[in-house]
Amino acid sequence: MRKLLLLSLAIASPLAFAGPQCSTAEQSQWQDQTKFQENLKAEGYEIKKFKVTAGNCYEIYGWNKDKQKVEIYFDPVSGKAVKSEID
Repeated sequence: MRKLLLLSLAIASPLAFAGPQCSTAEQSQWQDQTKFQENLKAEGYEIKKFKVTAGNCYEIYGWNKDKQKVEIYFDPVSGKAVKSEID
């Protein structure tokens, strides 16, 4: 019984920390990654890390124009923020 519980927790754990689902559109419809990052930088963001998530999001780690630490998930088609965390 204990092994079953541990196995269940191990399988469910990654799901608990999964990010949002941002898009179901084909990647051919997504904004160009380089241009997207350049636009964010022009808005005052400093990007430490940029990645594409399993939920089809553009995710950035860095700082906003107010120098606050941020983690933001963007819809790669519309460019709108889907989820954000500011420290």
